[in-house]
Amino acid sequence: MIKETFDRDSLTSLGEYLEYVPYDVSPHTLYNAGILYDGFDLKDESSASETFDAHVYQHFIKTGKRSFSTMESLARCLHDNGIQNSLFSFLSNFKPTTNVGIMGGHGLLRTDPMFREIVHISKSLTEKGFLMVSGGGPGAMEATHLGAWLAGYPESEVSTVLHRLSIAPSFRDASWLKSALEVMCDYPQTRYVSLGIPTWLYGHEPATPFATHIAKFFDNSIREDVILTIAFGGIIFTPGSAGTMQEIFQDAVQNHYLSYEIASPMVFLGSRFWTEDMPIYPLLKHLSETGRYKNLLLTLTDSKDEVVQTLLNFKPSL
Repeated sequence: MIKETFDRDSLTSLGEYLEYVPYDVSPHTLYNAGILYDGFDLKDESSASETFDAHVYQHFIKTGKRSFSTMESLARCLHDNGIQNSLFSFLSNFKPTTNVGIMGGHGLLRTDPMFREIVHISKSLTEKGFLMVSGGGPGAMEATHLGAWLAGYPESEVSTVLHRLSIAPSFRDASWLKSALEVMCDYPQTRYVSLGIPTWLYGHEPATPFATHIAKFFDNSIREDVILTIAFGGIIFTPGSAGTMQEIFQDAVQNHYLSYEIASPMVFLGSRFWTEDMPIYPLLKHLSETGRYKNLLLTLTDSKDEVVQTLLNFKPSL
C-alpha cells in the first residue's frame, strides 16, 4: 500500500519521518512483482508511474541519490538492513554452491539471440537444482529470470514466449512490463524460484517481474557485493559494458584472495566478444598463467551445454 504523501519539511521528529517515507523501513520479507508493481493496471500502461516501485524511485530522486538528510539516510539504511536480513534468511534454504549468477548488459533486447541463449541456460540450470541470481533488471538479467520462470515447461514453449515478448524488445518500450506480466499469468510458476537483486540507484531500469524473490536495495555498493558474494556456484558473464567489466574484476579479486574460502567458476559466454570486442578473457588468462592472479577457474565458450556442464562439474564440499 502506497503511503499518503506529506510535506517532509514539516516533519520534526525521526519517528514522523520514518512513517512518512513511501517504503517500509523494517521489511521482514523480500519483494516480488506483486509488491513492486502494486498499482499497475494491465489495461492502462501509463499506470506504471503509479506503482509502489515508481513512487519509491520518485522519492529517491527527490531526496537525492546521495542524500544529505540524516533522517532519509537512516531510513534507507534501516530498509537495506531489513532486506539484507531477509535475503540471507531466504538463502539459508539453499546449498551455497547451487547459487549461480548471470551478469550481462541491461540493454540486451528480447529479440537478440544471446537473450534466447541465456533463457535456455537459466532454464536448464534451474531444472537441475540451481538458484539463478542476477542484478534483477532488464536485458540479460531479465533473460536469467525468464529462463527460471519457464523451468518445468517444455522447451518448445521458450520460442512461444519469446515471440510474445518480442512486441516490446526493450525495457524502454511501453508494453515491456505488461507483456511480461501477461506471460506470467499464462505460464504460472509455483515450483521453481529465482533471485533478483536490483537497486533504486538504477531505478530507471525496471526490475524484472520474472524474479520470484527480489532484494531491492538503495545502496548499490551493498547490492553489487552481495550478488558476487553469494554466487558460490559460479558466475556466467555474458556480453555487457562498464558494469559487467566491474563485476568481472570484482569477482576475480574475491577468487584470487579466497575472500570467502572458495574460488568458483568464471564462465565467459561469447568467444568473439570476450576475445575481440572486450578482450578481457585473454588478459585474465595471462594474469592467471603468470601467477599475478590466483585461483581463477576460467572457461570461454559459445556452447550453452558447456556452460551448464562446467557448473555441474564444480562441486566443492561446503
